[in-house]
Order: sequence, then C-alpha cells, then structure tokens
Amino acid sequence: MDEKERIAAGLKVRRKVLGESWVDRSIAARNSFNTEWQDFLNRYPWGEVWTRPHFDERTRRILVTGTMIALGRWEEFVLHVRAGVMDGTFSADDLKEIILQQAHYCGVPAGNHAMKLAEQVLKETGKLT
Repeated sequence: MDEKERIAAGLKVRRKVLGESWVDRSIAARNSFNTEWQDFLNRYPWGEVWTRPHFDERTRRILVTGTMIALGRWEEFVLHVRAGVMDGTFSADDLKEIILQQAHYCGVPAGNHAMKLAEQVLKETGKLT
C-alpha cells in the first residue's frame, strides 16, 4: 500500500472502532496545525497496527483499554470503553474482567478509577444491569 492507501485504510478502521461521529468531529477540527497529526494517526496506529491480521479487533481493543488504565489516560480509556460498549464488543462483564486484571498489575487506585469511569459509561449507555 502507498501512503494514501494506508491513511484511507486506517481511517476506515478508526471509524469502525471509535465510531463515525467521533472521527467526523476529529476531521472537522482539522486545521493547518493538526492536519499532519491526523494523517499520522490514520496512517500508523490505525493503518499500520490495527489493520495487521494477527489480532482481531476485540483483542486489540482489550489491549488498548488495559494500556490506558496502566498509563492513566482516562479520556482515551473512556473513548475506547464507550465505543466498545456501543458497538457490542464489550459487555459489562468484559469491562469488569479487564479492570480486575489491570488493577492487579497497575494498582488498586488505577482499577478503582477505571471501575468508576466504566460504570459511568455503562449507565450513560443503558448497559448497566
């Protein structure tokens, strides 16, 4: 694939994983400062990594969600949790297991915060039982 094809492939995966509205807002916010950044995101993490055949989308989403807990990147954690819940990739039990696993390795405070944020997303999306 050439660079333009890789960007297009990445944009397609990004839309599928994060949702049309999220990506549309990102694209609408393009300007002379951040356009190259948006192309970078579409080309590399989405076009080079998420399109690789070894792991399926669900596995990649689990890895990203756990990594966001480890790094304390809560905005990205919520973004991926919400997208996973909305597209049916994650159930409440899936999120609970990811958070329990990560709390052991990342610490209880990280797990506690992740549980609180995931619960908020589940309530907002009507997925909490």
